[in-house]
Amino acid sequence: MNQPLKSPLHYWYEFFNRSAIVRSLETIQDLIVISLCVGLFCVMAIQLRGIFFMLLPPLNFHQITADILFLLILVELFRLLIIYLQEQRVSIGVAVEVSIVSVLREVIVRGVLEVPWNQILAACAFLLVLAALLVVRVWIPPTFKGIDPEKRYAKTHHNGSVPEDRIETLHVSSLHEM
Repeated sequence: MNQPLKSPLHYWYEFFNRSAIVRSLETIQDLIVISLCVGLFCVMAIQLRGIFFMLLPPLNFHQITADILFLLILVELFRLLIIYLQEQRVSIGVAVEVSIVSVLREVIVRGVLEVPWNQILAACAFLLVLAALLVVRVWIPPTFKGIDPEKRYAKTHHNGSVPEDRIETLHVSSLHEM
C-alpha cells in the first residue's frame, strides 16, 4: 500500500525529542536544587558554630536569640528544598511557615516596643493573611500525587479504547476542563 509522505516538519519533530529534553532540564534543575541544599547545609553549620562561640562569656542574649531564629529559618528552607527534590513541587505549607517564622524573627529581633506602630500593624496583617493561607490550603485539592491528567488523557486517546473503570474518571476530568 501507499504510505503517506512525511513532511520535513515531521522529520524535525522526530529529531526534536521533547521528552528527552524535558528529562535533561529536570535533571539540571535537580542538580541546582542539590547544590542549594549543600550550600544551605554549609551555611547552617557555620551559623551553628557561631552560636556555640557566642555562648562563651560575655553573653549577648539578643544576638543569640536572633541567630537561633535565623537557624530555624534555614532549617525550614532546607526542608522546603528536600520536599521539592522528593515530590517535584514546592510545599505551600512549608513556604508559609518559613514566611511566618521570618516575620516573627524580625519582630522579636527589633523588639515590639522599638518598631513603629504602622510596621507592627502591617506585620500583623501579613501574619493574618499567612495564617488564612495555612487554613485554606487544607481545602485545596492535592494536585501532585503521582497523577498526571494530561498523560492519562493522552494514553487513553492514542490507544482508541478506554477501559470501563476509567470512563467515569475521564468524564469527570473532561467536565473540569470545560
